[in-house]
Amino acid sequence: MALGEFSLAGKVAIVTGGSRGIGRAVAVGLAEAGADVALVARRPGPLVDAVDAVKATGRRGLAVPANIRDMASLGGVVERVEAELGRVDVLVNNAATNPVFGAVQDIDERAWDAIMNTNVKAAFFLSKYVREAILRHGEGGSIVNVSSGAGLRASEVLGGYGVSKAALGMLTQVCAKQWGTDGIRVNCIAPGLVKTDFSQALWSDEKILSQSTKGSALRRIGLPEEMAGAVVYFASAASSFVTGQTLSLDGGTIL
Repeated sequence: MALGEFSLAGKVAIVTGGSRGIGRAVAVGLAEAGADVALVARRPGPLVDAVDAVKATGRRGLAVPANIRDMASLGGVVERVEAELGRVDVLVNNAATNPVFGAVQDIDERAWDAIMNTNVKAAFFLSKYVREAILRHGEGGSIVNVSSGAGLRASEVLGGYGVSKAALGMLTQVCAKQWGTDGIRVNCIAPGLVKTDFSQALWSDEKILSQSTKGSALRRIGLPEEMAGAVVYFASAASSFVTGQTLSLDGGTIL
């Protein structure tokens, strides 16, 4: 296989939750592979900093401040990216929330709805809009969902979040099966414990950190930058015969 098949030159990607952590690292990785990248997040300050990191690679970067739970704004996100960057080829559904750390029975309705609306509903409807944008240029494209090891293995402290991420894995398969004839591949990564602000409650807890590292082949947690390579693979022609798959990026944790 030629290394050039990993190139994203001439492609335009959207990354949600792109202002920090895994989203920011993925956005920079896509830009390093040649893509122009639109980053979607709620907080303008960190978003601008992340866009600057994308631009530092020599590629175009676009900040799109938006709350993806606002269904009325999702179509506008895609329209703006098309207007300013010309097209959409790749979507990375990375934005997620988890307002509850603890037993599943302690989740109230408001928190449950926030988890499901952000982690599943928004990913689905934004994927629909991106599908339409890809069909407009007719050259095919790729959607990459960011699930979690919590969606593969039950957790005592991430119950609702895990359910949402398991749903995202099935959403990946359903969309892949439906949209393959559209030339759209849909795949998923499932990171294990990664050192980000989002997961700080886990890796800053010595007991949880010890359990996570003891059960993995590499005996450590991951870094955001270590998630980017798999996304570039799924976004590029290097994975042209791969769709509907979930790749676990967890340092070799045994189920």
